Amino acid sequence: MSNVVFSAKKRTDFGSARSARLRKAGRVPGVIYGKGESIPIDLDGRELSGHLRNISESTIVQVDIEGASHDAFVKSTQRNIQDGSIIHVDFYEIEMGKLLRARVSVHITGNPIGVREGGVLETPLHDIEVECLPKDLPPRITVDISGLGVNQSIHVRDIVLGDGVKLISAEDQVVALVKFAKAEAAAAETAGEAVSGADAKSGEKS
Repeated sequence: MSNVVFSAKKRTDFGSARSARLRKAGRVPGVIYGKGESIPIDLDGRELSGHLRNISESTIVQVDIEGASHDAFVKSTQRNIQDGSIIHVDFYEIEMGKLLRARVSVHITGNPIGVREGGVLETPLHDIEVECLPKDLPPRITVDISGLGVNQSIHVRDIVLGDGVKLISAEDQVVALVKFAKAEAAAAETAGEAVSGADAKSGEKS
């Protein structure tokens, strides 16, 4: 589990004017949802930006609100469309002893055999949904595709998950596949048609 800790303060003043003053002071307004009533907070903008670069949607972080610690996910951020700065953040609090569902990013490693033979790699799936206790939640799922040949694929059902982690995503979804390049596929199709035509002519003569 991640050791990322966000230091926050409770917000007692609300409204767009108050939020604008917070941002001008280098702080970012936010909310923690999940257990009981939502908790309005604000955080140091620089610290927030630094931490967000090192975590994913499935990373469990700690939000320290004036000495009280909350385990949570960063669920969403809103950014200024002009400069990309964070203007609001939402956290979702979790219970450590309670099952949760989360989407975990898929990390592809290796250079497939099929690509070295001229094939084209496609990776249509970028995350999968799992169910587990927070302590068992993997930060990411690594899939080695080194042995993948041309016209071969890896599906969600082929992924080995850790103990206590249950797959929720559909098992038949494709994680990675290698197929012929378009030019080679067209050439193979043309060659096939030529062979079929030759066989047909041979049949007519006989």
